[in-house]
Amino acid sequence: MAAEKEDFLKRWSRLKKQAPIEKPAETPRPSLPPVEELKPESDFSGFMHPKVEDALRRVALKKLFSGDPHFNLPDPFEPFSGDWTVGEPIPEKMLKAMNQARTLLLSDEEKEALAKQEAAEQAPALEASALEAPAPEAPAAEAPAPEQAKSDEPGKQDA
Repeated sequence: MAAEKEDFLKRWSRLKKQAPIEKPAETPRPSLPPVEELKPESDFSGFMHPKVEDALRRVALKKLFSGDPHFNLPDPFEPFSGDWTVGEPIPEKMLKAMNQARTLLLSDEEKEALAKQEAAEQAPALEASALEAPAPEAPAAEAPAPEQAKSDEPGKQDA
């Protein structure tokens, strides 16, 4: 009986060759209008059929979404729907004043020149404030009254 047994791969190959070749029955595709003639009022439900190719479905959906103003308007409450690339760039003077920009963007020579410029701008302001301010008084070296010291002790209630 062992001699009569056929090798697995030979048997599989023989049965595969003997099996009738069946072509899958083609299911009817829904009749679709040409994509060029589609309007927002057109019926797009035929393009959503599972038998419709993905590429054709995408083209139809692009036509729907680009033609209908309802889908073309961005949502005003969606934070990422606006075009945020049209803003004004940061002015050069403000950029140089930012600490992060100083450490990353400026060369050593630019840093030194900026430090000198800031020192020159602040010097007249410091001199003017020193002239206007009254002379500082000598601090009084008086010790607090004994009554005040006792009232500030922790755990004691003020009377």
